[in-house]
Amino acid sequence: MKTKKRKLFGWVILITLLTGATAQAQVTGLKIMENVYNRPTGDDIESQLTMTLINSRGDRREREIKQFIKDFGDQEKKIMFFTAPSDVRNTSFMSWSYTSEAKDDDQWIYLPALKKVKRISSDSKSDSFMGSDFTYDDLGDRHPSEDSHKLLREETLKGEECYVVESIPLDEDSAYSRMVSWIIKDKWIGLKREYYDEDEELLKVLTVKSFDKIDGYWVLLHFEMHNVQKDHTTRMELADVTIDHGIADSTFTERMMKRGIK
Repeated sequence: MKTKKRKLFGWVILITLLTGATAQAQVTGLKIMENVYNRPTGDDIESQLTMTLINSRGDRREREIKQFIKDFGDQEKKIMFFTAPSDVRNTSFMSWSYTSEAKDDDQWIYLPALKKVKRISSDSKSDSFMGSDFTYDDLGDRHPSEDSHKLLREETLKGEECYVVESIPLDEDSAYSRMVSWIIKDKWIGLKREYYDEDEELLKVLTVKSFDKIDGYWVLLHFEMHNVQKDHTTRMELADVTIDHGIADSTFTERMMKRGIK
């Protein structure tokens, strides 16, 4: 009887080890980034956003933005209205990201001085967004199929167990040669990302400073993009976040970009 129990116990250990090995084998860089991409974020989200630009001397410029995002199923639409200071007030930016991997983001910017909505061309996607350390492409919703992904390792960052994934753009015209991301295992939140230029030199680092669960969804509340080559930082801080309160479809139109919010 003891022998049978011992054999049974041995089989349990073997099955457990094999199951664990199989589960580990199924964790790929692509799967991890798909989990990040598909993380639930609610049907819509509204927030107040403060953008702070900090140069190498420590000088700061703040910009206040009202932001709306809505999930339309096959696409996600985002619109940002600059409300302060006066030199950027009434400027607006709109982005439509598509779930189809074959369709690039559509983006527009409205500059009140020109009184015209301008479409962001594909050649301009790597340009700086409103003088920040984010490009127009950074503001889009990048589909995992746009890059090849490799799981490099697992490590702890800021007390969170993370997967470290290297992503290499398939598009030869990309502004980056590769990105390295730290993804929190159980939350599928990117905690940090390094961007490398075409010469494989570190260009900038995105760091998430704080996040929280709001109405059942994980939301990034404070994050910074630091351009290490220019020693310039852009800080983004969200406040007054509301989720699933209902945002009208008409909010995401060129007409609304020109009209702004009252």
